Amino acid sequence: MKYQKESRVSLKIYCDNTDTFNSKPLWEYILDKAKELNIRGATVYKAVAGIGSNKSMHRFDILNLSNTMPLVIEIIESKDKIDDFLEKLDINIKDTFISMQDVEVLV
Repeated sequence: MKYQKESRVSLKIYCDNTDTFNSKPLWEYILDKAKELNIRGATVYKAVAGIGSNKSMHRFDILNLSNTMPLVIEIIESKDKIDDFLEKLDINIKDTFISMQDVEVLV
């Protein structure tokens, strides 16, 4: 099977599972906004451990029921759609880390 390459942008938003926006989990708000704006796909990854911007360790501990775990939300879409999405995303980016990079996808 022969594939073609298309240029897209990979957007990654780093946050914690305890982050909220308008009393909703931040990751859920971001996915809802992506769906509303017809983004074709988004994935939320749950990490085992990470160090946040405040330099504190976040990790899963089976003995601690109130675990703060890092999340990564990844969206791969056209640059125009990513730019539109970021403009309409209301979150305070002080509590998140956002990265973008050009990628090629096989279609």
